[in-house]
Amino acid sequence: MERLEFEVECGSGAAAAAAAPVVVGVVASGNLEVLVEQGAPAGRCRFSVDTSVRGFGETWRAVVEDFAARQRPSGLVFSLNDAGATPAVVSLRLDQAVEEFRGARR
Repeated sequence: MERLEFEVECGSGAAAAAAAPVVVGVVASGNLEVLVEQGAPAGRCRFSVDTSVRGFGETWRAVVEDFAARQRPSGLVFSLNDAGATPAVVSLRLDQAVEEFRGARR
């Protein structure tokens, strides 16, 4: 197992309004689980990744930075439990998680 931690800029938007944490995905072969909740400062987002595949820190950083630039999830914390997901699956699950979190506020 490897634990990776990232904090990235997510634009100048306001932090997310109060909402319950959201979990998407499932930890299984080739997949991952994402928990999203409030907790980062406005304009920032944090990612904590527990992965079964060691040595891909730069790939993880690229994926979360791309996600942050596209979705601008200001003020959110993402906890990822990975079982070997590809970068495309990671992007999909992150998009799904933030959309469900934003939907939970409506």
